[in-house]
Amino acid sequence: MKISHEVPKELFEESLQFNDYDYALVHLFDEDPEYLQFYKNCVKNNRHVILDNSIFELGEAYDNESFAKWVKELQPTEYIIPDALEDLEKTCHQAKDWFEQYADLPGEKIGVVQGKNYFQFVDCYQYLDKLGVDKIAISFDYSWYQEIAPHPNKYMSWMIGRATLLTRLLNDGVINKCKPHHLLGCGLPQEFTLYSGSEFDWIESLDTSNPVVHGMLDVSYRDFGLTDKLSLKLADNINIDITPDQLEIIDYNVRKFRDFVNG
Repeated sequence: MKISHEVPKELFEESLQFNDYDYALVHLFDEDPEYLQFYKNCVKNNRHVILDNSIFELGEAYDNESFAKWVKELQPTEYIIPDALEDLEKTCHQAKDWFEQYADLPGEKIGVVQGKNYFQFVDCYQYLDKLGVDKIAISFDYSWYQEIAPHPNKYMSWMIGRATLLTRLLNDGVINKCKPHHLLGCGLPQEFTLYSGSEFDWIESLDTSNPVVHGMLDVSYRDFGLTDKLSLKLADNINIDITPDQLEIIDYNVRKFRDFVNG
């Protein structure tokens, strides 16, 4: 599985050493020329770049016209088409509109599956797959994970919930194994030890700032991972200064995370 960790700007150059590809948040392009230039340089240097529509940070996907403008200017390897959190109909409608209006944009299209329950999720998955997205993405924090995997610790529910979802999709024959998949974010880093078998080789990539954020908050991963997740949006702290002690923890967490993912 290819891994990318979002980092504050101070760690941009170091991230080129430990990230398999680079993950950009489009809403920061408008306000931070230095941030934009870093990703332009990544594209220029033939690095794999995914451009996100910033729905996790903004609560709703970035404006279509403005997003299309940035896709055209950056020319990322892949980009996440606009979606709507847990909204099947709106996500499918927006995806259809995007394909009709912006089919000629550079880069491969990633569709994020949305829905309020398993059955809506399957409908959305099959719609996006048939529509022709190049990659399918699945998030770490659908609210209904807590229904299919109830646990007092919601982060444990999210971890077990996504693993349960992926397994059920696989067993029900929903997964298109010929198409790559992407896992968006994580609650607990040890989740990825659950996907080490060959039956999950259709999962191509993942992104999460988890090891970096916890390092910024002076929290080292334990041997098994974490029991809780500290809340901090990296996009809101992109200009933060990193101390030597924090950097040491970040480096440790990043290496530990890769162990969880790839053994």
